[in-house]
Amino acid sequence: MNTSLSADHSARMQRVRLALEGIALGDAFGSQFFVPKNHPLLERRQAPPPPWHYTDDAEMALGIAEVLDRCGFVEQDELAQVFVRRWDRDMYRGYGSGAHLILNQVRSGIPWAEAARSVFDGQGSMGNGGAMRVAPVGAYFAEDDWPVLVEQARRSAEVTHAHHEGQAGAIAAAVASACAWRTRGIPLAQRRLFLWQKVLELTPRGMTLDLLESAHALPLDADLELVVYELGNGSRVLAWDTVPFTLWVASKHLEDLVGALWTTVQAGGDIDTTGAIVGGIVVLSTGVAAIPPEWFAARESLDLEGTHPPRAPDSYF
Repeated sequence: MNTSLSADHSARMQRVRLALEGIALGDAFGSQFFVPKNHPLLERRQAPPPPWHYTDDAEMALGIAEVLDRCGFVEQDELAQVFVRRWDRDMYRGYGSGAHLILNQVRSGIPWAEAARSVFDGQGSMGNGGAMRVAPVGAYFAEDDWPVLVEQARRSAEVTHAHHEGQAGAIAAAVASACAWRTRGIPLAQRRLFLWQKVLELTPRGMTLDLLESAHALPLDADLELVVYELGNGSRVLAWDTVPFTLWVASKHLEDLVGALWTTVQAGGDIDTTGAIVGGIVVLSTGVAAIPPEWFAARESLDLEGTHPPRAPDSYF
């Protein structure tokens, strides 16, 4: 046992497990609507048939949880190796091309910081991957001082996302996750106000923050098409075209996990990733009881140790 772990490590990991349930549910639920035969189910809000397999979004979140459980913080060298091990064992979970390039380099012995900077003409990734997996960080550090949480969120993204926008997206999503947990039990309007206050205060300057400010300004009853027009829906797989939209949805449905996920998938775009981000935030508000039993039964069980046998490449959707 790691004796340097905090006295409340077990309670922290219970929050992490809750975040994982939400990420995996949103990821697996959203991914089912990439399947054309399930498109008609959207109009009548009918859940797709099982099984629902999660993708790289939840797989990488599980890797973060593994490191937090072992180390009590985001140990970046350890996280890079856990990401590589899980990817190498089961690389057909929908990883993006940038992730394949970075993780393959790390597997070959290139330091993760060098590999993360090598993509996108040396800029590093400004994508939404840091945000999709960060809710466990928000959960683990939810009751710590804000600078601690912000730094741990940044570190969790930096292993694969060297660009500051990719890190900013992760910070915003982690802060929102922590706010969802911290504000349970107070009136909903106050919860939303606190969430936006902290997200706008703590997210670093840049495009992601600019769009978060736009998201905050949109009314919660705005037409979904307008919201997507103003904020994006992850179609560009960028932090600023993903995270502001997901935080608008999470704020709108902060106490309604099922409604949050239906709104997310009806917006289209990168719906496994937007589902993962929204699910990871909102479940920390609602608790696991908000997940319908039949949805739990449909979703693939969490591979906490990274030991489940890999599936065939064509069997995830």
